[in-house]
Amino acid sequence: GLYTAHMYGVDGATGVGMIEAYEIEEDANRLVNVSTRGEVGVGEDILIAGFVVSSNSCKVLIRAAGAALQDYGIDGVLSDPVLKIFDSNGAMIAENDDWSLNDDAAQIALVGTALGAFDFVDSSSDSAVLLTLGAGVYTAQVSGTGSTTGVALVEVYEVAEGQE
Repeated sequence: GLYTAHMYGVDGATGVGMIEAYEIEEDANRLVNVSTRGEVGVGEDILIAGFVVSSNSCKVLIRAAGAALQDYGIDGVLSDPVLKIFDSNGAMIAENDDWSLNDDAAQIALVGTALGAFDFVDSSSDSAVLLTLGAGVYTAQVSGTGSTTGVALVEVYEVAEGQE
């Protein structure tokens, strides 16, 4: 099923928080998508989603939506998100600004549709990458072009065979 976890400060308190989701049993349904929406600032206040690949290799679709969120009535969106993927050693392994300028933009759109993700407009400034990753710990980091700020959504999808 689909689930949502909300985090908020008591009595209007603000700050940085973390929600974690774990798959516990091997025979259980797999956790195939995780996403979070938040305010993207500058410097240390960017939006970061951590994820783990536990198999030898896994294909993933990672997206950063800003402008696309306006279609869902969200105000104050990050108009031009930049998506960077890092491994546990801090090495950047992928980066995207404006998903439709990717060499594999058509494949990203097809995979997104197969996964049930909402569509990105072809000329949008939203960001996405399609990667095959080995076992390890990764972060997807979302910032704004030119130190812009606003609300963004970062999504990580597992791409199973047949969804490519």
